[in-house]
Amino acid sequence: MEDRQSRGRLSSIDLIPEEGQDDVCWAMDELNRRQRTQADILFELNDRLAAKGIAPISKSAFNRRAVRSYAASQRIAEQRALFAGIADQFTPESIDEGNIVLGEFIKTLITEIISAGAGRISPKGAMELASGYKAAIEGQKKSSEHRAKLVAEFQSKAAVAVDAVAKSRGLKPEMVDELKAQILGIKK
Repeated sequence: MEDRQSRGRLSSIDLIPEEGQDDVCWAMDELNRRQRTQADILFELNDRLAAKGIAPISKSAFNRRAVRSYAASQRIAEQRALFAGIADQFTPESIDEGNIVLGEFIKTLITEIISAGAGRISPKGAMELASGYKAAIEGQKKSSEHRAKLVAEFQSKAAVAVDAVAKSRGLKPEMVDELKAQILGIKK
């Protein structure tokens, strides 16, 4: 099948006037709930539209919209499942690793888009993909820098706290240095 470069002809659903758009949204919501048949939903939708003096929607136009809606909801469900699978990696302790995983995922996705659209990506599209790739790399760098800053701040505050406790307990400076080295990784 040939890829479309234009939107194509408007369907009867696209031509529904503004006062019937809420009914179309209702029908799409009913389809996504998956509790009623498509034929039943179309029948009720056409009744709602008729009450407003709007021409009925054909079975084929409704079916095309239902198939597109289902495909979109499946893509969203797949994306949710994918992110749910890696969500446990996004903890405060491993934010850097999480950003690396997400950055690598974005870079892989961009590579796949380029491979799938070889020869069909416009210069503007290529520029947008390059910008996305650059943003992923910059995000990884900023995350790494931010984590390093947080670790340094924590070590500084913890060292001050260890010093205060050591002073109040009368610990020797050698013992304090050893505690800092073992607990915080700070060596003098």
